[in-house]
Amino acid sequence: MKRFNAGLALAGLLCAGSALAAPHKEEIKVLVVANWEVGADKGDEPGEYQDWVERLHLDEERPIRGVQEKLRRNADGVYGIALKSGSIDLHALALDPHYDLTHTYWIFTGISGVNPNVASVGSVAWARWVVDGDALREIDDRTVPKGWPYGLYAIGADKPDTLPANANHYGSVTDVAELSKAYPLNQGLANWAFNLSKHTPMADDPAIAERRKAWKGFPNAQKPPMLIMGETLGALRYWHGPSRNEWAEKWVKLWTKDQGQFVMTNEESQTYQLDMRTLARLGYVDLNRVMVLRSGSNFDMPPPGVPITESIGDEAPGQKLAFDNNERAGEPVVHELIAHWATYRTHIPGQD
Repeated sequence: MKRFNAGLALAGLLCAGSALAAPHKEEIKVLVVANWEVGADKGDEPGEYQDWVERLHLDEERPIRGVQEKLRRNADGVYGIALKSGSIDLHALALDPHYDLTHTYWIFTGISGVNPNVASVGSVAWARWVVDGDALREIDDRTVPKGWPYGLYAIGADKPDTLPANANHYGSVTDVAELSKAYPLNQGLANWAFNLSKHTPMADDPAIAERRKAWKGFPNAQKPPMLIMGETLGALRYWHGPSRNEWAEKWVKLWTKDQGQFVMTNEESQTYQLDMRTLARLGYVDLNRVMVLRSGSNFDMPPPGVPITESIGDEAPGQKLAFDNNERAGEPVVHELIAHWATYRTHIPGQD
């Protein structure tokens, strides 16, 4: 009996020691997520991350267990990260016991190609959906059946711009709704963020203003940078041109049931939103607190009269403006969340 009691005592000590050794959790109130940065995080030419770091004074570095990338933070509980190693940085952060993400508001940021039918270079859009443009069927456009606009269409569908009729094309899936390529965000929160930031002045650039003149017949492409609501389409393929822009417009409408409008295209959004859904299902994050804010660094097709190969990848002239306006649009939301954290910690804005 004495030996048994001694064993219980030892077990108690070990449990107490484990409790004492449990790491202190830092509560991340707002987390700004960028995709990349060129050079240093501050002090040189900006990438997607630098304006956020400098203007929000994210001066302190904090480690993430298991990866080289570090968080940055300020004294108010605003954190930032550039996912320079991709999803692994996001997963490592969620699994790191030093951080509490229970009430974290996420702002996934970045630059994009912009739809000239909707907005101009330097414009910024709060998304209501992130739409996945990766998993689909593809036929060379030169060999598509007569009457098809392009050779891209949904797996399980019979032709472009239609939903699949049979979910069994995905094996274990039994409901066509499960095949959706539209990841809905919290639209109440997105509307709240837009309304909070919509009067923020957007920067412009004389060189970009001059380039806008080439967009005859595209009135929205000729306007100064604007702040709007509109959807983000993510695809690993770096596509370009009017045919693909038409596909993107219809693909977004198809999967959002005519409720969404294609505005921005990039290569990361779909991957990270799928990651966030996995992390939410496992209980690490709250999907209702996720926002996506993208800005246009270039158009996703050439202006009239310009060969397609001369405009693809033409991001450099508009990048700095897109970095600038992206942070300008998001900063009022960050400040509001921090200023009234006692309320927003438990009450998500836009839910009423």
